[in-house]
Amino acid sequence: MENEQNVAPGEGLIYGLNDRPPLKETIFAALQHLLAIFVAIITPPLIIAGALGLDLETTGFLVSMALFASGVSTFIQCRRVGPIGCGLLCIQGTSFSFIGPIISAGLTGGLSSIFGATIAASTVEMLISRVLKYTRKIITPLVSGIVVTLIGMSLIKVGISACGGGVTAQNDGTFGAFQHVGLAALVLVLIIIFNRSSNRYLRMSSIVIGLLVGYIVAWALGMVDFSSVQSYGGFNIPVPFKYGISFDISAIIGLGLVYLITAIEAYGDVTANSLISGEPVEGEKFVKRASGGILADGFNSMLAGIFNSFPNSIFAQNNGMIQLTGVASRYVGYFIAGFLILLGLFPAVGLVFSLMPEPVLGGATLLMFGTVAAAGIRIIASQKIDRKATLVMALSFSFGLSVELVPEILSQLPETLKNIFSSGITTGGLTAILSNILIRIKE
Repeated sequence: MENEQNVAPGEGLIYGLNDRPPLKETIFAALQHLLAIFVAIITPPLIIAGALGLDLETTGFLVSMALFASGVSTFIQCRRVGPIGCGLLCIQGTSFSFIGPIISAGLTGGLSSIFGATIAASTVEMLISRVLKYTRKIITPLVSGIVVTLIGMSLIKVGISACGGGVTAQNDGTFGAFQHVGLAALVLVLIIIFNRSSNRYLRMSSIVIGLLVGYIVAWALGMVDFSSVQSYGGFNIPVPFKYGISFDISAIIGLGLVYLITAIEAYGDVTANSLISGEPVEGEKFVKRASGGILADGFNSMLAGIFNSFPNSIFAQNNGMIQLTGVASRYVGYFIAGFLILLGLFPAVGLVFSLMPEPVLGGATLLMFGTVAAAGIRIIASQKIDRKATLVMALSFSFGLSVELVPEILSQLPETLKNIFSSGITTGGLTAILSNILIRIKE
């Protein structure tokens, strides 16, 4: 979520934006980017499938389609197709920000409602790309900081539920068992240890190592049942609208608000990426690039919904990878896209990760979601906190967290309103936008 804005333009670059590195170096750079994003792409479908109690085959297919959609999205973003795309080495993947509203939509309307809302609400981000300068007056850094913090805070509940064993453990009465909590703690501690390493490759691989060790320990404890998979072979053919499509107004509003914030984040990510790649960060060329990147963010999310996947957004962590490798060539992005599409077409990849016990995933995601909340707090802290800002924050956090902590407060509302405000992100985000516009204080 963080943007590396304090970098000298193009500092330390070995290959610029339009350079074509030799094949060996291109593949090596692409694999490093893949390592940084792979877990982040497959985690949202695994969490959503766990929360909705989906079967193994469906979970595996959703993981595969997340990889496939990310590959197609990354190609469009790097290549720039007409006005769509920023033309930078910009990687797209399944976004964590939407997990809360998606789970709410899935619990009320199933997968068809999720994909319908993903497609319909993506128009919000596409529209913002056309009127960028006006929306930035409404979605101020204070508002986006509040929403990003609420996204992290509300997801922590999902993470800790996975640490206890998830829906399966709640149903069979083993939720919170030492075996589950201990496994999650092992993964969490390993990630922290490797993340503190001075070796940059160990640091970049910390989440992958933590999950891998957790998976092996879980298998040794008999928590992974490979016999439940009938076949690992064949191809996953992407089938548009495989699970149907339906439109629920509350789900569309919930996702639409997050698309609003994602557009502003995408603007920041394109700015940071341009800066690191030695490209201009102001003027007509930059504005065209930024609006193209945000348009692609929305368009690619619509494509993802059509192919049974979840909203996509630009990954900020790849900006750091460009700095580390010194390779800003967008041609590397074509290889990353190709690898992601290939991984998505083989069902074995999705099925292996679908077998991962929830506590293993929970140990990693708990930390990830905490860092999302911390990133939001940093955005807020970078602003001047006057009386108005304090009031906006107080109202937004009070309303947003109250519906997360005591959902029964909405029990007497009509069903549609209850579904809209059941997400703390939606309630707190709408409160932040409205209160920031309406509150006027004369100092």
